[in-house]
Amino acid sequence: MWSEFADRIEYFFVEAIKESYVVYIFELLLFAAIFYFIFKVLNNNKAVGFIIANVVVILFASFTFVLAKFDAEIFILIIFMYALFVSTIFNAEIKRMFNGSHKKAHKGENLAVSGVEFIIEETVRAVQNMSKKDVGALIVLSNNNLPEGIVESGTVVNAQISSEMIEAVFYPKAPLHDGAMIIEGDKIYAAGCFLPLSQSDNLPKEMGSRHRAAIGVTTVANVTVIVVSEETGIISIVKNGAVKKKYADAADIKNALSDYYWTDLTAEGKL
Repeated sequence: MWSEFADRIEYFFVEAIKESYVVYIFELLLFAAIFYFIFKVLNNNKAVGFIIANVVVILFASFTFVLAKFDAEIFILIIFMYALFVSTIFNAEIKRMFNGSHKKAHKGENLAVSGVEFIIEETVRAVQNMSKKDVGALIVLSNNNLPEGIVESGTVVNAQISSEMIEAVFYPKAPLHDGAMIIEGDKIYAAGCFLPLSQSDNLPKEMGSRHRAAIGVTTVANVTVIVVSEETGIISIVKNGAVKKKYADAADIKNALSDYYWTDLTAEGKL
């Protein structure tokens, strides 16, 4: 069987391509376009399981292509069926991608260093003010790496970062105060977002839903979360699925923000 398989591989790369190289080039470009489309959708949604399945399907389709005596129709049909399956599962995300409605601010793009320092000071001021007033807050420092469903669960605001804006979002009577705020670069990208809650039984009893949400989202995405407890006003910094700093003060918050804006600050030797 393996010798026959090797003969077919040799035939494909030596004889078949020579006979109809234009068709094969077209099929290769079509396959590359479909594969890129599928991978982009899955990667945007952090669907690791689907990405692995995607690789398996591609390998299966490739072997089928070879073992079926290079029947290109079978190969293309399998890829199209899988693309249709992915399109059905991630229908909303694909619509947003084509409509261009999810344009994010990328950290480091057109962000002056003086602007970074201003943003850090404003964020620190807002967090401390909310802590003094026992106003609950959940701020996610994202690098465009959150699953699309999290952003979809909230409201896109795309606002400039200021202490007044941050405090207004988390004002107890504001409609978006219960959810998480997503910061991307120099903008408050979204607010009122729902985060996946950690199901761990080992968390201290004083940690409420905000802490569970912070731990949950930092488990599925490489982000940093600043939490202000509504009950105690205690500020916590969460990263990599754990509370890295409890009872955080102004210096701790500034350090977390400086790590987030590290590329921008080092661009002009500010760190």
